[in-house]
Amino acid sequence: MDWQRARTDEKKNERKEAIYQAAFSLFKKQGYQKVSFNAIALEAGFTKSNMYRYFSSKEEIFLNIFSALFESWHQDCTARLQLLEENAPLDQFADVWVASYLDHPQFLDLTPILFLSLESNSSFEQLLEFKQQSLTLLYQLAVSITEVYPDVQGEKAFSFLTLSFAATANYWAAQSQQNEALTKIYQLEQFQMLKPDFEKSLKTSIEIIIRGIQAGG
Repeated sequence: MDWQRARTDEKKNERKEAIYQAAFSLFKKQGYQKVSFNAIALEAGFTKSNMYRYFSSKEEIFLNIFSALFESWHQDCTARLQLLEENAPLDQFADVWVASYLDHPQFLDLTPILFLSLESNSSFEQLLEFKQQSLTLLYQLAVSITEVYPDVQGEKAFSFLTLSFAATANYWAAQSQQNEALTKIYQLEQFQMLKPDFEKSLKTSIEIIIRGIQAGG
């Protein structure tokens, strides 16, 4: 597609959305490291010079996409947590937490990339802005967690978030990034017990993390 120069905010937003869609598709298919700024431009139907009207790098594109997906998941997750009673059973909390992820598969797809690749390639300015935005959302999540479990507050709530996000990234990567050979291996009876199960594994981990934090006093 040959995009002409956008002259209104609506058109500019359309251009950005086209870039986001192209970038997300490439990140999911090829991984972060193998995708270039030029490849995103080509996928979106832009020239490189036109792309620079909207973004300065693939890191900036990724952070914009991830931030939007993070905020969408955050809003959904906090709304679900607010429906839980104080000191709700751990399995109920884990069910709600994991269900919120499963309803946001695009956020899950990019989470392993953020943890494993992106942060070592971004500029200080890009990371600072992203971290500041993320910190606001994480603080709100921490408050929602404390409302369910009053003994999980402050640093404890942030410890839960750090550990649970790491588990989420690892479990989702293990399940979603299998090649054909590995898929066939897990189909063999002797290896089925090793087959990644994101939902089951994350629920178990969430319960263990909360229980451990509570036991820590």
